[in-house]
Amino acid sequence: MGEIVNLRRARKEKARTAKAAQAADNRILHGTAKPVREVAKARAEKADAALDAHRLETDKNLKK
Repeated sequence: MGEIVNLRRARKEKARTAKAAQAADNRILHGTAKPVREVAKARAEKADAALDAHRLETDKNLKK
C-alpha cells in the first residue's frame, strides 16, 4: 500500500515552491533592493560633496 498524501498540503507546497522560484527569477531580473540602492546613492553623494569641499579652485575663480 502506498503512502497517504494530503492533497491540500501537496497543492499548497507546490504553489509555495512555484512562488519561490518566481521570486528568485524576479530578484535576478530587477537587480538590487531599494534600501541597497539608496545607501549606494547616499554614499556617492557624500563622496561627491567631500570632493567638492576640498577643491582649491571653484567655478567662480575659473570664470575670472
